[in-house]
Amino acid sequence: MLALLSLLPTPTLQTIYMTLLSTFFASVLGFPLGIFLYTAGPSGLHPMLPVYEVLSRIVNLFRSFPFIILMILLIPLSRRIIGTSIGPTAVIIPLSIAAAPFVARIVESDLAEVDSGVLLAARAMGSTTFQIIWKVLIPEALPALVSGLALTIINLIGYSAMAGAIGGGGLGTLAINYGYYRFQSDVMIAAVVVILVLVEMVQLAGTMISRKLLSKR
Repeated sequence: MLALLSLLPTPTLQTIYMTLLSTFFASVLGFPLGIFLYTAGPSGLHPMLPVYEVLSRIVNLFRSFPFIILMILLIPLSRRIIGTSIGPTAVIIPLSIAAAPFVARIVESDLAEVDSGVLLAARAMGSTTFQIIWKVLIPEALPALVSGLALTIINLIGYSAMAGAIGGGGLGTLAINYGYYRFQSDVMIAAVVVILVLVEMVQLAGTMISRKLLSKR
């Protein structure tokens, strides 16, 4: 039992490290893209349908791309930026690129759900597009955006486990190296339990923060 417990801390920290950094970079990439998709969309603040259609198709393409294949395709990019294609740090690049379109769609969807009456009132007051986005849309959609961020983190935890199949590190690598190659099912079960605990913690935190934001309205 002690030997099993001693195997878990490092892979767990690696999974948390990969997930948090990739969430940050995916948000940096996906958040502005989501705002632009909403703004340029059919019911956006400044519709640009040709541009929207092209970007929307690109986002859909990356969203539907299998992560394990995307990770293999991005090995040269990881090696060029990080210097290696193996390990938790190298995995952050494909994780971020895979999650960015997901973040963009969440942001676009959440902004589109903001009451149009609020936008009309802001326009009537002479607010600029920038002011409407940052002072009206984002604050109004913040509870939904927090829930979407929690969902992104949960997806990235799952992706990080898949990354273990090609040496990404973390709990996925632990489960494969011990549970699959060495037939130690107890290690695999322990890794899965830790992943489930991490997912549940993120879900609970996201729900609590979202509810607090809603209650302050």
